[in-house]
Amino acid sequence: MSEDLICTTCGYVGYPKKITKGSFLIELILWCFFFIPGLIYSIWRISSRYKACPECKSATMIPVNTPVGQKLIEDNDSEKVLKQN
Repeated sequence: MSEDLICTTCGYVGYPKKITKGSFLIELILWCFFFIPGLIYSIWRISSRYKACPECKSATMIPVNTPVGQKLIEDNDSEKVLKQN
């Protein structure tokens, strides 16, 4: 069961997105023409995956129900109120 996370960088609340470093096109070219470099590149891409904020691509998302998460939500809500006034 997943819970909402909050980004400590931009304040986005929601689910993270999986980000894979590198380029699929380069991986495909390497596999087509060079087997060993293609294999090495694929292993690197798979091992460099991380869950990140969909808005800012930062890997600094934490659960909302933690003390820091609650403080970030309170700070973001007060900023939204100030911007509306």
